[in-house]
Amino acid sequence: MAQGSGLEGVVAAETEIGHVDGEKGLLIYRGHWAKDLAVRHTFEEAAHLLWHGRLPDDGELNEFKKKLVAARTLTPELRRLLDAMPKRAPLMNVLEAAVAALAEEEPAGPPSVDAAIRIAGMLPVAIAYRHRQANGLPWVEEAREEGHVAHYLHLLFGRPAEPAAVRAMNAYMILTMEHGLNASTFASRVVTSTGSDLHSAVAAAIGAMKGPLHGGAPSGVLELLEKIGSKERAEPCLRELLGRGERLMGFGHRVYKTRDPRAEALREVSAALAGDDPWLDLARHAEEVAVRLLEEFKPGRKLYANVEFYAAAVMRAVRMPAELFTPTFTAARAVGWTAHAIEQAANNRIIRPQSVYTGPWPASSGEAPVR
Repeated sequence: MAQGSGLEGVVAAETEIGHVDGEKGLLIYRGHWAKDLAVRHTFEEAAHLLWHGRLPDDGELNEFKKKLVAARTLTPELRRLLDAMPKRAPLMNVLEAAVAALAEEEPAGPPSVDAAIRIAGMLPVAIAYRHRQANGLPWVEEAREEGHVAHYLHLLFGRPAEPAAVRAMNAYMILTMEHGLNASTFASRVVTSTGSDLHSAVAAAIGAMKGPLHGGAPSGVLELLEKIGSKERAEPCLRELLGRGERLMGFGHRVYKTRDPRAEALREVSAALAGDDPWLDLARHAEEVAVRLLEEFKPGRKLYANVEFYAAAVMRAVRMPAELFTPTFTAARAVGWTAHAIEQAANNRIIRPQSVYTGPWPASSGEAPVR
């Protein structure tokens, strides 16, 4: 492979939005520890921070909530589009279409926070609507929660969510809002750099998120935990898997070479659910055993639970269907995508990297390519 394949280690942008330090296990959102935001703040506060550069005061938060609540709707045109999409159409492709359709209502111009709010407000509603539609469930017109996460869970399940479930999902959605120049965020910035609109940038990011190497990892964690089944089976099962040289899904990370700060935050928040949820109790026990065995089988590798491990555990604890894991991730990451698109447009230069040609050279030229 050519040097820099995958662009690993290549700096492609400067940003004030977020910072990831995999060696030290750091994740920062605009000068704030992401873990602290997840534990102590709401989705709305964290979104305001990423879009506006600061946490809101009480007055700003109230106005911001009003805008987000107003955006949590499906226009008649969007409903007709969702109704018309083939039943077997993947939900991520449905979301791409919904975001693209929303562009019709936006005035021309560079990406804006108001447009970002409308996208972030619409996505959870579209996910819930399509999910209930696909499963023959009635639409929940009476859902009126002020909180963004509580409203999403009510729409999905047709009833108000328990406070502990809201708190856990709130933490998850904050921790997945932003994570540096990952594949989907890079896609959003590339599209924005061409002068295209915010909705096209988000649709491209959704396409990148759909890929199993980016947005689909938690399902493997569920399979691992189901294979373990009980606390008593954790050590023999994990020891057998490691003895066969198999990878433990949900452990280790391409970026983090120490503890994943997102997993740390979700572990702390999930404690509120653990005592009443056998599945989460199992996950916490399995993590302790896995970390100990990984050090035994792979000494010095420093392999710890990553965000996918606790994301899967929390999602299962709140009864989130597995097919909604990646769409829910998308509903959160849309905040980061739009923040990056706005930042890119404010100081833009088209993103156009070079490639190294490795194909045949014309025989008639008499020259070899410079490598």
